[in-house]
Amino acid sequence: MTQKSTPTPRSAARARLAQRLAVAVNALEDPATPMVVVDVDAFDANADDLRRRAGGTPIRVASKSLRVPALIERALATPGYAGVLGYTLREALWLVANKVTADVVVAYPTVDRGAVRRLLADASARSAITLMVDDVAHLDLIDTCRKPGTHEDVRVALDIDAGLRLGRGHVGPKRSPLHDPAEVLGFARQVLARPGFRLVGVMTYEGQVAGVQDDVPGQRAKSAVIRRLKDASMTQLAERRGAIAAGLRPLVDLEFWNAGGSGSIAATAADAAVTEIAAGSGLLVPTLFDHYQSFAPRPAAFFGVPVVRRPSETIATVAGGGFIASGAAGKDRLPTPWAPDGLHLTNLEGAGEVQTPLSGPGAASLRVGDWVWFRHAKSGELAEHTNQVHLVSGEAVVSSVPTYRGLGLSW
Repeated sequence: MTQKSTPTPRSAARARLAQRLAVAVNALEDPATPMVVVDVDAFDANADDLRRRAGGTPIRVASKSLRVPALIERALATPGYAGVLGYTLREALWLVANKVTADVVVAYPTVDRGAVRRLLADASARSAITLMVDDVAHLDLIDTCRKPGTHEDVRVALDIDAGLRLGRGHVGPKRSPLHDPAEVLGFARQVLARPGFRLVGVMTYEGQVAGVQDDVPGQRAKSAVIRRLKDASMTQLAERRGAIAAGLRPLVDLEFWNAGGSGSIAATAADAAVTEIAAGSGLLVPTLFDHYQSFAPRPAAFFGVPVVRRPSETIATVAGGGFIASGAAGKDRLPTPWAPDGLHLTNLEGAGEVQTPLSGPGAASLRVGDWVWFRHAKSGELAEHTNQVHLVSGEAVVSSVPTYRGLGLSW
């Protein structure tokens, strides 16, 4: 008689997850695919953990990492969270008009003239929305949108490059041209001298720390190098932020200094210049946030696709699932079959738009109609593939809420 293998703790946990989510969505009147769910118990636990790591520094919700108004509101209702870090001006205008928040910092410069004209014409929006600038060209564009003879105050913040410089090398996101304190102070003086602009904040996003895994299984040496680069980056950045803050202090009384992200909260909060931290991915925890030394991930977002056929005893084919993340193309941008355990994408077909064959020891037990639950590689982008998200607690769908896409919104 053949003995059954004892399930590992991981496979048992994923089997429970698959069962729980299947019970929840099968109770829906119309369980259409792709079936996107957020485990709100995990979401809330992640929100509490981010707040704990922030150590009292307020957290601004990064909407790009959620893209579901109800989840943005849920985060904002959590103690320790205040304001939204938006990703386009049109989105910010919508959030304010629909009373999701009265405080939006747009994280990227805008050249959307139509949206700028709407901002200039709306006093309530101008008091609630802060635009990001790092070039005189951004100020010039805003001025071209004004009606002749008008100088309505527009709230702006300086986006300052937070990358690590090693000689001529640069480690970090390629964002702002403003790096050295002299460059920042020079541009700040230009903003302050210009009618119609009110300098209220600063952003320094250290993506090379907040958004890079540093404890990857099987990559011990590489992870150690990345951690050393992160330490060097935070040390250099703290000195530069301090110098910039000291230079700005006699010029302007800033309302905020935004920095960091889900992967760097504790380290960023330790910087005296920083008054708030941005976070969003840490609420849902996509696969690119699995391997950080600073925190243990608790995945909260999943998409389910049903098994539609069995080409062989070792292959189960599911409907769709090809949700590839943005960024440099690579295997880490593919969705990951997560529950039940023991499923893998095939090298030949990968994750397909219409169908995805899955192999591995977990495939043998799947039947036509069974759900397979995947995780996306990046937070927020999953919401672009569905009109609604089902919020699950335990074995029940407690609410079904629209995404931006479901509301007919595309930013």
